Amino acid sequence: MTSAIRAVTAGEIDFFAAHGWAYLPALVDPAWIDRLREIAVNRLRDVRRTPSAGVVDRAFGQDRDVAQFEPDFHRLTHHPSMGANAVHLLGTAERVRVQISNLLVKEPAGAGRHSEATVYHQDFPWLPMDRSAMLTFWVALAPVTAEMGSLRFFDKSNALGLLGRSFVTDGDDIPTQHAWLTDQPVVGGYDLSPGDATVHHALTVHGAPKNSSSTARLSFTATYFDANALYTGAPYSQTDQLSQKLEVNRPFEHPAYPIVGSEETR
Repeated sequence: MTSAIRAVTAGEIDFFAAHGWAYLPALVDPAWIDRLREIAVNRLRDVRRTPSAGVVDRAFGQDRDVAQFEPDFHRLTHHPSMGANAVHLLGTAERVRVQISNLLVKEPAGAGRHSEATVYHQDFPWLPMDRSAMLTFWVALAPVTAEMGSLRFFDKSNALGLLGRSFVTDGDDIPTQHAWLTDQPVVGGYDLSPGDATVHHALTVHGAPKNSSSTARLSFTATYFDANALYTGAPYSQTDQLSQKLEVNRPFEHPAYPIVGSEETR
């Protein structure tokens, strides 16, 4: 499937560098997405029956680290073109590692679970890396309209530095913590076809409204970070549960964090 994922364009790379996010139409071949959607629906079936619990769960249901369990999602996450795209977009990393891959479902409003708004947040404040060169591809697995809760971004907010954690308590979204941020433009809310994607930097403030349609929003995310990043030892469930422990102040040299980009992909 060498052509199943297209290369990002120079214009998309420049836009991401300037804004901290980008819209990537037809990133993944829709023919491949059909198979991935079937797998996703089956894997998310139990998640969709499970009542919401924490703040995150009330916003969307998820199947974490799906690439570790499903060969098709493993091929997508570890595809050389995904690694090369991450390298080009970040611009500062010669190689990248996989941080996590997730299936996400946001139920229609009123469904009683996984249907609340996704509060505006940054991804990085939770993570145990010593640098923020990290990004996430958000890929539509089925048609996603703006009313279903496609992502919104505070434009250029990646340049604002660390703004704190969200999803700790109710009402702790970034704009509430930093009222001045509400003067910044919010962009995004695209209608996405299967295989379309957005990408955002780990410091970009982003969120999504409730799914106000009658159809569940299905998506896949893959996050990549600078392969030279060092482990800080900060508490984080994904690293804390590893049987083979990481070494503080050393790179993430572990099977859970494989390198998928290389200097040769630049």
